[in-house]
Amino acid sequence: MTLTPEGIVLRPTGPVEPLDRRVLGLAAVGVGGFGLAAIYQLSGDRHLGVPCLLHATTGLNCPLCGSTRMAAALLRGDLDAAWHFNPVVLVLGPLIGVAIGYQLLAYGLERIRWVKLPRIRLSPRVVDWSIKVLVVLLLVYGVARNLN
Repeated sequence: MTLTPEGIVLRPTGPVEPLDRRVLGLAAVGVGGFGLAAIYQLSGDRHLGVPCLLHATTGLNCPLCGSTRMAAALLRGDLDAAWHFNPVVLVLGPLIGVAIGYQLLAYGLERIRWVKLPRIRLSPRVVDWSIKVLVVLLLVYGVARNLN
């Protein structure tokens, strides 16, 4: 086992720190979302997708409305259309995706005993505040997008 100055351990030994189940859940949601976007994109004129209950019943757009179309536009390489469908998810999605991807990579490399990378660790207080800020941001965006 070799420890480098940055806290990276080459050829680690000993028990592997388990992966937080929330990381796996968020990764599954991301992969499922892009899978749904691919189906939506490949469905042609039928445009298969998950209907929004709020939009179907009230005609209002929820904060996540347009996310499938946004991801489908990204799969086509159309960043302008993706921004039009849902700019908040377009910005937050990659940020969350990079953090989740790093956690999965760090876990996988440690699991196969190549290298132990520092993991992202958030205190329960930071997680609590992050969720509250995210919910407020999405609620404000949900109201704002229906004002016009």
